[in-house]
Amino acid sequence: MNYRHSFHAGNSADVVKHSLLIALVRALQQKPGALTLIDTHAGCGLYDLGGEQAQRTGEAAQGVLRVFAEPDPVLDAYRAAVRAVNAGPEPQLYPGSPQVLAQLLRPQDLLILNEKHPEDVQALRVAMRGSPAAVHERDAYELWLAMLPTRTARGVVVVDPPYEQTDERDRITATLAAAHRKWAHGVTVIWYPLKDRTTHQQWKNKLRRLGIPKFMVIEHWLYDADQHGIYNGAGLFIVNPPYAFTQALPPLLDALRTTLAPDGHQGVLTATWLDDQAA
Repeated sequence: MNYRHSFHAGNSADVVKHSLLIALVRALQQKPGALTLIDTHAGCGLYDLGGEQAQRTGEAAQGVLRVFAEPDPVLDAYRAAVRAVNAGPEPQLYPGSPQVLAQLLRPQDLLILNEKHPEDVQALRVAMRGSPAAVHERDAYELWLAMLPTRTARGVVVVDPPYEQTDERDRITATLAAAHRKWAHGVTVIWYPLKDRTTHQQWKNKLRRLGIPKFMVIEHWLYDADQHGIYNGAGLFIVNPPYAFTQALPPLLDALRTTLAPDGHQGVLTATWLDDQAA
């Protein structure tokens, strides 16, 4: 699956991913100690919802635009992040993860962004101008390991690849295993698209064999029955999610599922522990 950010900006997957990222970082910030936030596949940082690539798919209509049309107060923090990059009441621009993370920074926090695509990294530098973020242009998996352990005692690594390469999942699995050996207490967030359950279950089985404790699986299946051969949703793997985050999840997940359910479907959005799932 090829999942370039610019074609899918503001879709249902972005809404879930960014809502959960905000909740996760805020939970960690309940303690005053500094955080290092690392985004390994940062993309362009800011996206024009009226641009040619976003308009080609029109996916924002079933994502961010729904959140603004049906303003559930549980999603206020997410809406505020989108409003922060827009001048008017309706979103014309969409903040990628770098912009969302930058909005959450406290004076003691650090933000490290990485994007290997040459055009996207130039756009990223423009989008993040004036922010304290450090921008790198390196192989994402090499950077992931090179930055660990983080300079601060606590940190979050966000891994959000386009899944263009057939070995993407294998590279994530191998790098996560090495990263956990270097930084066992760190928080890692891995985004993934959901196309078919068999492929996804096979990957979860491989990840389970790594033996990493505190491994949360969040899955958002848009449709009540799988739609063959198409995008069916997305999710996050989260290693070492903080307690405050896990306790606050139920109302957030319910609000996201309800807001984003396609017409005629209820959808499923769950958070479980990898060890609790049958192989």
